[in-house]
Amino acid sequence: MTSDLSNSLRRATPVAGAVLDFFAADGARQPARRLALIGGFAPRKCGIATFTTDLFEQLGLHHPELSVDLHVIDSPTEPHAYPQARSVIRSDRAEDYRTAARRINEDAVDAVWLQHEYGIFGGASGALVLELVDRVAAPLIVTLHTVLADPSAQQRAVLEHILARASGVMVMSEHGRDVLSRVYGVDPARVTVIAHGAPDRPFGRSAEFKARAGLADKNVIMTFGLLGQGKGLETAIEALPAIAAQHPNTVYRIVGATHPNLVAAEGEAYRESLMDLARDLGVADHVLWDNRFLETGELLDQLEACDIYLTPYPNLQQSTSGTLSYAVALGKAVVSTPYLHASELLADGVGALVPPRSATALARAVNALLGDPQALDAMQRRAYARGRETIWPRFAEGCAQLVKTVAAIAPLQVPLTATPGASGVWAMCDSTGMLQHAIGTVPDRRHGYCLDDNVRALMLMGVADGIPLAERQRWATVFASFIQHAWNPDAGRFRNFMAFDRSWCEDVGSEDSNGRTLWALGHAVAHAPDAGLRQWARQWYDIAVGPLGQVDYPRSMAFAILGAVHVLAVEPDHGPSRALVERGGALLHALLAKGRRPDWAWFEAMLGYDNPRLPEALIRAGHLTKRADWLESGIEALRFIVAQQTTAKGQFRAIGSETFTPPHAVTYEAKPFDQQPLEAWAAVEACAAAWHALDADGEADTDGSARALWRGHAQAAYRWFLGANDRSLALGDLVSGRCRDGITPRGVNANCGAESILAFQLAHYALAGLERAAAPRVGSETQALGQTSKVRSVLGDRAYKAQPLAGQIGGQPALGQQRLANS
Repeated sequence: MTSDLSNSLRRATPVAGAVLDFFAADGARQPARRLALIGGFAPRKCGIATFTTDLFEQLGLHHPELSVDLHVIDSPTEPHAYPQARSVIRSDRAEDYRTAARRINEDAVDAVWLQHEYGIFGGASGALVLELVDRVAAPLIVTLHTVLADPSAQQRAVLEHILARASGVMVMSEHGRDVLSRVYGVDPARVTVIAHGAPDRPFGRSAEFKARAGLADKNVIMTFGLLGQGKGLETAIEALPAIAAQHPNTVYRIVGATHPNLVAAEGEAYRESLMDLARDLGVADHVLWDNRFLETGELLDQLEACDIYLTPYPNLQQSTSGTLSYAVALGKAVVSTPYLHASELLADGVGALVPPRSATALARAVNALLGDPQALDAMQRRAYARGRETIWPRFAEGCAQLVKTVAAIAPLQVPLTATPGASGVWAMCDSTGMLQHAIGTVPDRRHGYCLDDNVRALMLMGVADGIPLAERQRWATVFASFIQHAWNPDAGRFRNFMAFDRSWCEDVGSEDSNGRTLWALGHAVAHAPDAGLRQWARQWYDIAVGPLGQVDYPRSMAFAILGAVHVLAVEPDHGPSRALVERGGALLHALLAKGRRPDWAWFEAMLGYDNPRLPEALIRAGHLTKRADWLESGIEALRFIVAQQTTAKGQFRAIGSETFTPPHAVTYEAKPFDQQPLEAWAAVEACAAAWHALDADGEADTDGSARALWRGHAQAAYRWFLGANDRSLALGDLVSGRCRDGITPRGVNANCGAESILAFQLAHYALAGLERAAAPRVGSETQALGQTSKVRSVLGDRAYKAQPLAGQIGGQPALGQQRLANS
């Protein structure tokens, strides 16, 4: 019976089918994740390359549901071939980082995972990596292989910049998390500790592997890794005479090539100095050298052939040692200096800790173990037990869980016609008007009011048929009074900013705020919620249109055109409005012709704030005046900006406000954050304008594809508010009608200012009008579905307004500008 009902609803209404399909699948989706992994990689010989290779291989082996794209940081002096790589970034080339960011964004990955070590990136303290970090749109995870407690100013600046953009931070020790909290002010809850992974091999096979290596009758001590100053090998060699005196059948195996950078600087001078030291001390026969960088399998075989593993590092700030993790997991007794990683991993008797640069202490610890086979065996068993916590399956599980936690998840597909509540709007208002800013959801009186928000609020009262008429009339009067009081007759301009004590902070507001006010007055002439307010708006429009119709800034003129178009819709013979549209349309058309290039159909050499308003104004001007050339140019520019604001996933991505884009830089070269609500609202209304322009003598659309494009992008821009964005986080709250102030690299800005709330509200009513025009039955279908208990249980009674929406709203122009541009 339930199936029959569902099928009947699907046949009756497409909207019903879509909603039922969503609820049927809710909670059952387990989408695959795509990860961009960035770091060194084999065959490059360095610790970061080994770690990244291990991570890549272990995720592939244990978590095939994660698709991993490899982006390799390569050495500029010793380049290698990486057949598995999606891209190769030459560490000293800024353009390579930007190109990789572009590819990552085009691949629509769910997360980006960066392995960070200052030395593997180009620039001062590895600053070139910021060219990539600032441009990737997916959530960023960063593994910090070094966490300096006393960084240089440049090192601190680079790391703090990365931390500010990271959605997830991984370290491999509790100490690393403590330093991030204490030195860098990072909330410990943001930091995940995942111990360095290690292989899973059986315990107690040293005799077998010693025999393979021809060392059956020997006590074998070992150190592995790239040779260089800072490994403490001098101390180990200095301890050998005392060890050999008590246990003459002992050998010390030093396995590993000299670090490539050291070889480039001085050849093998360092290795030769160690050999000279062993010879001078009379223990040359006890030191076995293997000057190779071993592949992982051979390295593990070598480790299995030792009894005691040494890490005599003098630098006690070293936070990670992969070889130490390997040795413990294989059940080797370890004698080490108490550097950070060793102090944590070898605690509780898992290993023996000795002071740095103390050959005497090192010899005493080794001799104690070699002289007591039971103690040696007990330490090896404790090490093996500790290693079970870090073996590859557990390491891979922790890493996969981190990716899944940070990665974008599919947003909730709520019905687009669900009407936002209004309590969040009223919470920002008082008898003066609408306050500008909020801390969280609470108005911040310190910043007072601004004209921009009050003119937007007046426009909302003209279209918000989800709010009772009496409330709209009451609050429209408050906002109108604010606008009226803002006029400065001496300057022939409106003021913008007002302090909480109702004192004006300036004599004249910006060109943009004045253009917006003319737009709002024109909008009120056509849409104010009662005749008295429409008459009031016409009086003030006539006062302001003369001086404000002469503005020259492109966006200010675009705003003014939008107001004039509204007036001409109700009074086609209004001369000043007609003159304004003619002048403004010609200005925008000329700007586009001047700025156009083969790959750049835009009015300016850069993309800034409130971009879609420029083509919207030209489209509306061309439509109104029947200027086919203006209409065609406006459509061309709108297609261009739509392409810049559409991700590889088909989602909307607002042009980021972080300096906006440099001249003639399309968005893959730009920084994607912070994304702000006004851009999404502007996109909804500009696409609605293009959709409606096709009713007349505009762009040919014989198969409906052009209308589908504009409607689809308007929907995508509105879904941005609901979670279909780069962080899969909802900004708009359908219950209260509030909206967060934007999307940052780490998520949403929790503040709910007036600008954002009004952008969300006005975007909803613009899209509702477009949907009604495109599919006239959508209102009644939504009304029927709105009664279902399932919809109410998910959205809440106040969030889902089921009543039909009356009146034509789809073409409502609205405004928007980043708050930054107002100041």
